[in-house]
Amino acid sequence: MRPLPILALALTGCLSRSPAVVVAPTPGESRLTSVRQLTFGGENAEAYWSNDGKWITLQSTRDGRTCDQQFVMRADGTGLRRVSDGRGKTTCGWFIPGSDRLLFGSSTAHDDACPAKPDPSKGYVWPLDKYDIYTVNRDGSGMTRLTNYDVYTAEGVVSPDGKKIVFTSLKDGDLDIYTMNIDGTDVRRLTTTPGYDGGPWWSPDGTKIVYRAHHPKDATELAQYRELLAQGLIRPSKVELFVMNADGSDQRQVTALGGANFGPSWSPDGTKIIFSTNFVAPRSGNFDLYMVSASESMAGADQLERITFDGTFDGFPMFSPDGKQLLWASNRYAKTTGETNLFVADFRWN
Repeated sequence: MRPLPILALALTGCLSRSPAVVVAPTPGESRLTSVRQLTFGGENAEAYWSNDGKWITLQSTRDGRTCDQQFVMRADGTGLRRVSDGRGKTTCGWFIPGSDRLLFGSSTAHDDACPAKPDPSKGYVWPLDKYDIYTVNRDGSGMTRLTNYDVYTAEGVVSPDGKKIVFTSLKDGDLDIYTMNIDGTDVRRLTTTPGYDGGPWWSPDGTKIVYRAHHPKDATELAQYRELLAQGLIRPSKVELFVMNADGSDQRQVTALGGANFGPSWSPDGTKIIFSTNFVAPRSGNFDLYMVSASESMAGADQLERITFDGTFDGFPMFSPDGKQLLWASNRYAKTTGETNLFVADFRWN
């Protein structure tokens, strides 16, 4: 299945394709049935459901771009449309409940084209591009800037009642988690421990937030973290999962696995956290999805349930609003190196 030529996409603003393709799960994936591939080619990731389960937003490098733009599509993979303005780089989209709008992080105020990539000599690092959070209509119109910090401000997730946004920002000099009202007012800082706190996600009842964090253990590690931060970089090779109350109180560490544990979200009943990790081989790119009880503290491997078993990358999991399906990004069935596509499966709970 080939996408329409870039010119056609530019003229129509919308790309439709035939329905998703059924693919086989990897042996061992007993909770996943009727696995369907939704995208075909490029890098497609951070795909999240709308509140009614009918739409998905995603970031993608399709159409020859070297960095992400924000898209929406129907839950079956049809009706793909770019909703960002085509400038700079975007990340971390989320639908606003009860609205036809969604939000995402974008560097459009600073970059016409894709921002420069980090120097490869620095190893595996993430760039902290100058994102701010924007909202836009589902058809791509009415793009509006919500924050004006001119530093890394992204990873936004809207609360289940649609009233608040939790997000990560460098605005006070460290990577911390904040909340604000849906209109950008009443900004409150929730984390203060030196180090990276990010990837926040509301529990289904809106009372708790799960997130990933790396808090340097000694002066040397802290100095290394801050040296990279001054260069607009972070090394995400060591992050564990934490949970806190929605007001930032009662922060506690959920996992103690080693490696990179990220992309946490909740089971529909709020009792479990599903996430991606490479703790089995921390220097590898082989990430798999696991579940852990949300009530665990310092959980090791024995407290986890493994969900995916593919030998490549599986990440960014999210259950559908009704809990019947799991959406995630994976390198499985990739035709070229680095290709990442979106998959959805019926989820067997029993």
